[in-house]
Order: sequence, then C-alpha cells, then structure tokens
Amino acid sequence: MSLPKDFLDKMRELLQDEYESFMKSYEQEKSLGLRLNLLKTDVAQFTKMNQMNLKSIPWVSEGFFYQQVDRPGKHPYHDAGVYYIQEPSAMSVGTFVGALPGERVLDLCAAPGGKSTHIASQLQQDGLLITNEIYPQRAKILSQNIERMGIKNAVVLNESPQKLAKHFPSYFDRIVVDAPCSGEGMFRKDEVAQEEWSLANVLNCANRQADILEEAATMLRPGGRLVYSTCTFAPEENEQAIASFIEGHPEFEIESVDSYEGFSEGRVEWSGYEMEEIKRTYRLWPHRVHGEGHYVAVLKKMEDIEASEPKRQLVKPLKDKKKIEAFLEFAKETFVTIPSGNYVLFGDQLYLVPEGMLSFDGLKVVRAGWHLGTMKKNRFEPSHALALSLKQEEVKNSVSFSADSEEIATYLRGGTIPFTGDKGWYLVCVDGYSLGWAKLANQMLKNHYPKGLRWN
Repeated sequence: MSLPKDFLDKMRELLQDEYESFMKSYEQEKSLGLRLNLLKTDVAQFTKMNQMNLKSIPWVSEGFFYQQVDRPGKHPYHDAGVYYIQEPSAMSVGTFVGALPGERVLDLCAAPGGKSTHIASQLQQDGLLITNEIYPQRAKILSQNIERMGIKNAVVLNESPQKLAKHFPSYFDRIVVDAPCSGEGMFRKDEVAQEEWSLANVLNCANRQADILEEAATMLRPGGRLVYSTCTFAPEENEQAIASFIEGHPEFEIESVDSYEGFSEGRVEWSGYEMEEIKRTYRLWPHRVHGEGHYVAVLKKMEDIEASEPKRQLVKPLKDKKKIEAFLEFAKETFVTIPSGNYVLFGDQLYLVPEGMLSFDGLKVVRAGWHLGTMKKNRFEPSHALALSLKQEEVKNSVSFSADSEEIATYLRGGTIPFTGDKGWYLVCVDGYSLGWAKLANQMLKNHYPKGLRWN
C-alpha cells in the first residue's frame, strides 16, 4: 500500500511513539463486521440458527466480526434484511446515538445507510426517522437499504442541510452528523480515498463540516442529542471541529458517555483550545481496536425553558378512501390486521407516512414512509418494501423455506415453485424471515421477487 507522503509525515508527528503500531495495522487483515437487524431478529435467535464463525463486537450488542470465508452478502438472510454488513468501528456511532422508541431522529448525511438502519432498529418502528442524502444516486442506494431492512417509519430525503434547517427548526430529539470527510480511515479498503486525499482537502472538509454542524444545531430541540462522527484521523476534522463548534455555541456541551476497551480519549492538545472536555470525545484507532478507525463526539443541547414550539404544518393525509379501495380490499384479504395511519399517494404510489412528519412541500422526497405498493387500474400491486417489513404472523398466507433449500434458490433466481394451497398473495420467507411476494394460482407460486434483485 502506497500511502500519501504528506499523510505519513503528519501521522508520524501526531502519533510519535504510537506511529509504528499504527503503520503495522495496515499490514493486517481488515476486520469485517455485520450488525443484526433487531426489527427482524435478536441475538439469541440468530446465533441459534447461524452457521458462520462470528465473534461479538464489544461496542455494539448486536454486532459481530465475521470471516471472509463466511460471505454473508451471498446468503439469503442478507436479501431478507436480517443483518447489515457494516465496518465495525462505524457501528459505534449508532451505539452512542441510543435512540428510543417514539423519538424523532435525523441522519443528516446518511448514505449508504449503516447508521440509519442501526437507529431504525433502536426505534422499533415507533417514532420518526428522517434519513437524508444530498447526492441523488447515493440517496437511491440509501432508500434501497431502508427497504431491505424492512423499516416502516423512515422518510428518505435528497436535500441540502441548509434546506432542511429551514424546514425543521428545533424539531429532532437526536441528530447524527456522520460528516463527509477526508476518509483517512478508508485508505485500506478504498484506493480512491488515497488518491483524493491532500492537506488542502482536509481543510476543505473541515470547513464543510463546520457549515453542516451549524445547520444541524438549529434542527435539534433543546435537551436533544447530536452525535458527530468521521472516518478520518485529522484533528482539523475531529477535535478542532468540535472545539470550535462548542466555543461558538454555549448552548451545547460535550456529553460524558460510556467508553469501551481500546477507545482513546480525544486529544486536548490537538483541538486548538484549552478545552478539557474534548477528552469526552472518542477516537477508534486501527492499531487499538479491530476496525478501520472513527471519531465520535456526543453533544447535548441545553434545555431552554423560554423556548416556544414553532408552528408546524404536518403532512395532509389522504381523505378520500375511495382512491385506495383496491388496496383496502387487498389488505382485507392479506393482512390479519389492516394497517392504519396517514395514507398518502405520490402519483400512483401509496405510502403510510410516519406520525409527526411535517409537510413534504418543497422537499425532494425519495421515500415518503412505509411504501405499500402501486395503485393500478382496479387493482393493487404490493411493493417489495411491504413484504420485507412484515412478519409471518401478520399475514393470512405465507410459506417459509430453509436457507439452503432449492425452493429459496429458485425463488431468488425468479423461478416459480409448486405449492398446494388457497389462491392469492403469499409472503415468502426464509427460515421465518420475510423475503418477498409470490402469488398462488393453479398450484404454482408465481414469482414477484424484483427483477433487479434476482440472483444469477
């Protein structure tokens, strides 16, 4: 690996006695991790069924190290959203967010979705998760991961932080700023990150991060928590970014949160300020933990007894139920209990919008909530997102095959499966985990697994 000379010189100066250990970490195999989706499974259930060689990640209870030979991305459980493959040190961010059911949470720079899906598992489908990405193609990938994990209460937006700040003043209980950074922690697995790195780019990133933090601060309600993180080692983007923000925002403080073995305190001497509380922030170094590296700071906005609640305009739900009669008929035939809430139509796409969502006016919406399906002429076509968000006990007709069965392989390749039962829509599951739709006719399950997702 040929790392940039300026980077090496800088790290040698910063780390001094630890520099050699840091450099040796680049010679080791990179650590691989997956995090269980607690909307679909739990640790006890998964470990009982799992055949991979997993080892617990200390800083996330549902996180595991896996071996390259396990290839979890090629397993049907991955398609079913049973777990999310995520860099181990990055999982620390979700742990520090600690979202609670019923809260409003914003993931401001969210693609590809690792931290958003972690937060969603904490919310347990209760509350509102707004997950945003400024770049359209990345926002699409983010939306696909929200779908795969079966998340009902997430709205995916494609907006700038400035636009969101105007729309959501003092609105969120928790905000994650996983800031775009110089990516020094990505060097081992991403050659492009090495090629794009420069001392000038570090400063450009630091300036952009300061702007993003300013917008995030206005969207956090008094008493709320803001978690800032990067996957870089540069003090300009870490300790200096946080110290400068705190200096300019007396209404914020750095929270003291539990640490984990191998985590290092933030370095006051790197911050540019005599601010002892910088020690409450954390660095995950690749020579101290099994991971590529991360920086995390947990900030709290002070309570303000004089603050008044801004006037809010909520999403207007669909009032004319005649427009969705086909869906209601499908729901009556398919579900044990018909879903209730705020229905909205985006063109011919039907969604249930999470409770408390503000008006969509002026926003670029990628996913408006729980995507139920498509309203077609005199009929309703259920979405793949709907299938992935359901449990077997929530539908009248379902079928489950084992992960190593020929039926599951056939289904994932788009084939039909012989089956005896009552005609209609069936939820197809793998070991009890929802995977997709099929429609039974003439004792054959006709495949409705999306063509773009099918196995070769």
